[in-house]
Amino acid sequence: MSDLVPAGRRAVAKFGSSDEQRQYVSIVIAEQLFGIPVLIVHDVLGPQRITRIPLAPPEVAGSLNLRGRIVTAIDVRLCLGLERRPDDMRGMSVVVEHGAEFYSLIVDNVGEVLTLPSASMERNPATLDPRWREISNGIYRLDEQLLVVLDANRLLDFTRTEAA
Repeated sequence: MSDLVPAGRRAVAKFGSSDEQRQYVSIVIAEQLFGIPVLIVHDVLGPQRITRIPLAPPEVAGSLNLRGRIVTAIDVRLCLGLERRPDDMRGMSVVVEHGAEFYSLIVDNVGEVLTLPSASMERNPATLDPRWREISNGIYRLDEQLLVVLDANRLLDFTRTEAA
């Protein structure tokens, strides 16, 4: 993975320039580009064998074994209100820590590490789906598309969804 922003993916500065940079692991879900702060990513895994958990909420895909540790697998598509991944599409996992537990975020694809200037990050637009706004810290407008920055803590806050 490269720590440089590849050509065609440069962020357009909106609030002036800053020396502070942020790094994100880029992921794709239903053809939309998202970013997860690189500092919270523990592992990136290819397709994994996931064991279903009876009576779990729909967004909990099941659990997997990561080097002897049981990790809860979360289908991010369902958290975002999107359709399930087609059966012929193999997902990938981004392992993050929330509280004292590890979670595997099941996504369609994992890209590269993007280094973006902090000053280029914008607030979520009012037109962004309300479910996406709840779990997003903001956006970056890249040359070719929008990068939505996921807040893994809010994504994995199941007490928030139970109260709703």
